[in-house]
Amino acid sequence: MLSTLAIANYRSLRQLLVPLGQITVITGPNGSGKSSVYKALRLLADIANGGVVRSLVREGGLASTLWAGPEEISARMRRGEVPVQGTVRRKPVQLQLGFASDDDGFGYAIDIGMPTPSTILKAFAHDPEIKHEALWSGPTWRPSATLVERQAAQLRLRGDGRGAYWLPVERPIPRWASMLTEFVDPVAAPEMLTVREQLRSWRFYDHFRSDVDAPARQPQLGTYTPVLSNDGADLAAAWETITAIGDHEALMAAVEDAFAGAQITVHQDGSRLELLMHQPGLLRPLHTNELSDGTLRYLLWIAALLTPRPPQMLVLNEPETSLHPDLLPALGRLIAVAARQTQVIVVTHANRLLAALEDAAAELDYQAIHLEKNLGETHIANIPASELPRWQWHER
Repeated sequence: MLSTLAIANYRSLRQLLVPLGQITVITGPNGSGKSSVYKALRLLADIANGGVVRSLVREGGLASTLWAGPEEISARMRRGEVPVQGTVRRKPVQLQLGFASDDDGFGYAIDIGMPTPSTILKAFAHDPEIKHEALWSGPTWRPSATLVERQAAQLRLRGDGRGAYWLPVERPIPRWASMLTEFVDPVAAPEMLTVREQLRSWRFYDHFRSDVDAPARQPQLGTYTPVLSNDGADLAAAWETITAIGDHEALMAAVEDAFAGAQITVHQDGSRLELLMHQPGLLRPLHTNELSDGTLRYLLWIAALLTPRPPQMLVLNEPETSLHPDLLPALGRLIAVAARQTQVIVVTHANRLLAALEDAAAELDYQAIHLEKNLGETHIANIPASELPRWQWHER
């Protein structure tokens, strides 16, 4: 399980350390930085698929995503004695992302900056490049715990895993690609494979479609679907897969918890599958194209959270969207069920969901993070700085 998320110089996240639990709930007012934390997690996941630089370009390039305030905010600026103003830059331009695990796991950090003019074609002068990566053992980076390190294009491995000497890798790493995707050696660096597959397993769900043309409202070809797609198009197949190889009792309990007396069946018409909802008092079942937006969206959350193939991390962005407030306690209990199989991060601004998660996660490692913004900078309001995890960035 990850214990710490670290972000530096990404949008309003100038220096943010987030302690993580089995369930971590990130909340705060609009504009406090919740969406930036979610996007930073997606950037980390993109690293393992070779897409972090492309993702930054889609956001407008590194210059558009960097912290836009001064490099340092003095105490006098914070007290309002002098205006916030730029200072003489002492550090390189850099966006940094990282995470750490408990004592038995690995930590990872990446430093992304602007290219050196001599290393890149003029047409790509604004294309960000990876300056440094490190992978270490344990919850805190330190030189003696480092197992793999990349400086610019050069990669080196720790001899015999934890020895005192380094083994250089002769093949250079492209400056736009991560070492996690460019170097594979299960003997010399098995920890790199572990971290890469860990990142690739992360799963993100953000605003399921439930409009009249939503794919989830249409019958779809049936095939084994242990993981619900991001758009929910394969809802019926995912539901039938949970029934066949997953926790069918939890599936029925989740429906009963949210819609007392209702039942969900999967109708097969040739090779296509469709969900039907049977409700007390109705003479026929309702097809998915007849369900309300909130009902359909909640069924999608059931299929996503009760997956027969749990990821190492599940990140949910505002799962309360389009749901009636009366459904939020059931959603909190459903998320707590999923958290027994996977680490869950929930980004929300719904107080009722927050309260439901606190109650449902009483027996789990629960961490609440309340974000606030001061002088454009996001910080954690409910945890003193002295109680935040230890973290050290590698100096470039």
